[in-house]
Amino acid sequence: MKKVYYLKTCSTCLRILKELNLPSDFELQDIKANPLTAKQVEALAALSGSYEALFSKRAKLYKEMGLKDQNLTEKDYKHYLLEHYTFLSRPVVVIDQSIFIGNSKKTVASTKLALNEN
Repeated sequence: MKKVYYLKTCSTCLRILKELNLPSDFELQDIKANPLTAKQVEALAALSGSYEALFSKRAKLYKEMGLKDQNLTEKDYKHYLLEHYTFLSRPVVVIDQSIFIGNSKKTVASTKLALNEN
């Protein structure tokens, strides 16, 4: 599977997508227009090793809801990922059995390497 989960209104996501110059066989999913399903979240968690790895602790709602002061479990992370798109650390790029989560320079560089290998 070659897929990117991103937010069309996120300038960082758009900049990274442009920088990656993805081949045409990639599927793009705008998570606001087309929210993640439970099956998708479970598959992403299986690839990443946890729901927490997919979760953005920089999301505005994370602070507003006081979640940073709570001891969240994997079940909680899954619940919030399904509840609101803002909790997904974006973008998420899936290349076969590899997953790249977030927008750090290191993650983007690793994604580029993986793309060049394919």
